[in-house]
Amino acid sequence: MSNKKIPQENIRNFSIIAHIDHGKSTLADRIIQECHAVVDRKMSAQVMDTMDIEKERGITIKAQSVRLDYERDGEHYILNLIDTPGHVDFSYEVSRSLASSEGALLIIDAAQGVEAQTIANVYIAMDNNLELLPVVNKIDLPAAEPERVLEEVEDAIGLDCTEHSLVSAKTGLGVPELINDIVDRVPAPNGDEDAPTKALIYDSWFDNYLGALALVRVYEGSVEIGQKVQIMSTKEEHVVLDLMYPNPIAPIKTRSINTGEIGIVVTGQKTVDGLQVGDTLTDAKNPTAESIDGFEPAKPFVFAGIYPIETDKFEDLRDALNKLKLNDSSISFEPESSVALGSGFRTGFLGMLHMEVIKERLEREFNLELIASAPTVVYEVEQTDGARVEIQNPFDLPPSQKIDTIFEPYIKATILVPNDYLGNVIKLLNDRRGIQIKMDYINAERILLEYDLPMNEIVLDFYDKLKSNTKGYASFDYEPIGFRPGDLVKLDIKVAGEVVDALSIIVPRESARTKGLAFVNSLKELIPRQLFEVAIQASIGSDIIARSTVKSTGKNVTAKCYGGDITRKRKLLDKQKAGKKRMKAIGSVNVPQEAFMAVLKLDS
Repeated sequence: MSNKKIPQENIRNFSIIAHIDHGKSTLADRIIQECHAVVDRKMSAQVMDTMDIEKERGITIKAQSVRLDYERDGEHYILNLIDTPGHVDFSYEVSRSLASSEGALLIIDAAQGVEAQTIANVYIAMDNNLELLPVVNKIDLPAAEPERVLEEVEDAIGLDCTEHSLVSAKTGLGVPELINDIVDRVPAPNGDEDAPTKALIYDSWFDNYLGALALVRVYEGSVEIGQKVQIMSTKEEHVVLDLMYPNPIAPIKTRSINTGEIGIVVTGQKTVDGLQVGDTLTDAKNPTAESIDGFEPAKPFVFAGIYPIETDKFEDLRDALNKLKLNDSSISFEPESSVALGSGFRTGFLGMLHMEVIKERLEREFNLELIASAPTVVYEVEQTDGARVEIQNPFDLPPSQKIDTIFEPYIKATILVPNDYLGNVIKLLNDRRGIQIKMDYINAERILLEYDLPMNEIVLDFYDKLKSNTKGYASFDYEPIGFRPGDLVKLDIKVAGEVVDALSIIVPRESARTKGLAFVNSLKELIPRQLFEVAIQASIGSDIIARSTVKSTGKNVTAKCYGGDITRKRKLLDKQKAGKKRMKAIGSVNVPQEAFMAVLKLDS
C-alpha cells in the first residue's frame, strides 16, 4: 500500500508517440528497467503489451500506463509513462493518452526517418500544447543517420530539434540521459489540490474479480477510498472501493490519487457502460462546476457483418462480443440477418487492422469460427422528401427513386514516399478518386503528399497496394474530414435470380460496370457447378450490367443407346432438358464463403 504523498512539482506525465515499429514499446521497457519498476526476473520484451496478439504481431493495440519512481540528487520524482499505439487505426488511443499528459517523447527511427504517422501524432500533441522531446532511436544500426533525421523533423514538422536525445532502446544507450531530460523539460502538472475532485476517465476495462475499472488522470482535488463519486454525464453515483497505481506486473494499492497523478479507480460495477472514456469523475457531494472537454471519443469508421459459420453459435458470438466490448469500448455492434449468411452482427471498427484484430480475438479467445462480409463505410443519404438517413449496410440503401443525394465520407491522407516511387503512388491515388491538396519535397529523396480521398477507396486493399507499389517504403496516415456528395449507386449481385444481400456494395457510377464484370467473373470461379446452369448477374436496380454463367455438370443420358433411330436419343435429351428446367425453377445454390471476400480482390 502506497501512502507517501509526492509534491505536485515532482510529478511528470508523459506519452511516447511515433510511427509503427519505431521502437516505442522497447524504449518503454528500458525506461521501466532504469527506474527499477519491474524486477529483472519478471521483465519480458514489450512488458507493457499485455495481449498475445500484440506480441505476435509486434504492434501495440491498447495504450498502457505505468507509474515509475525515480531518485535524483536526493529528490523523489514520479514519472507516469503512457505507451501509445502507432497504427493509424488506434489513433484515438493516442489522443486520449496525450490528453492526460504534459509532455511527449517523439520517437524517430535513425534509419527510416520521419513517417506519416509521426507527423499526424505530432499535430495531436501540438493541439494539446504538450512539451515535445525529439528522440532519435536505433542509433546503433549501421544505417543510422541521426543528423539527417533531425533535419527531416525540422523540415517536415517545423519542430526545433536543438535539444534532442540520441538513444538505442535495444542496448539502453542514452536512456539514463533521456530520463534526466524528461525530469528537466516536461512541465509538472497544474491544478488546485484543495478544489473539488475533477478527474478524466481516459481508459476503462473489465476485470473478472474487481469488476469495471477506470484509469483516471486527476486534474484537481483527489480521489480517496470510501469517497462517493459522480460520473458527470450520467449523474450516476458510486462508492470508491479501491485505488491502485498502474504497473505492468501487478498494480500498487494506494489510499488516494492526488492532483496530477494517474491511477485506477475500482467501483465494483458489472459493466463499463457507466465509465465512458472521456467522461469526468467528480465528488458526489461537492461536484466540480465544469467537466473536462476537448476529448474525442472513438468513432467506428468501417462496418462489416460478422457471422458464425455454425448457425447455432449466434448466442455464443453475442456473448463473446459483449465480453470483448468490456475491454475495447471502441467496438459497436447490433444484430442483423442475412439471407445468405444467417444471423450475425453488424459490427463497427476503427479501421481494417482493428477489424482483423477483433475477428482474430473472437476466434482465438472464444473458440468461434467466423465469416466476415466485405467491409463498408457509413454513408449519408438525403431522400427526395428531405429526410437524411445514415446507411451502414449497402443492402439498406433506399430505392433509387427515393434518393436525392448520397454523401460519402472523405479522409485527408498524408503519404510519405521516396522519389523513385512517386509516379506509382500518384497513379494509385488518381485511380482511387483522390484530389491532390499538397506536394512538398522534404529533401532530395522523399516527398510528402496530401490528398483528399473517399474513405470507401481505402477500406479494402489500398494499404496493401500502396506498400506493393513502393516496395514497402511509403508510409500512410489519415484523418476523417466529413461527408461530400458523390455519384454513387448500389451494385447488387444475383445468383440464380436471387439477390445475395451480403454481396451488395456501393460503388461510383462510372466504375460500376467494370466492378460488376470483375465480380461476376470472380464468382463464376468460386461457385461450384450444379446439375443446372447458374446465372450470376450484377445489377443496378432492375438494370443488368454484367452476367456470367456457371455451366451445368453434364450427364450423358444417351450412353446406353447403341445405334437405332435418332428419335430415341432425341426423346432422352428432351426429357433431360425438361428435368433441368424444372430443377432450375426449384433448385437453390449455396454460395461458398470465399465468395463473400471476393470483393476484396477487385481492382478499383
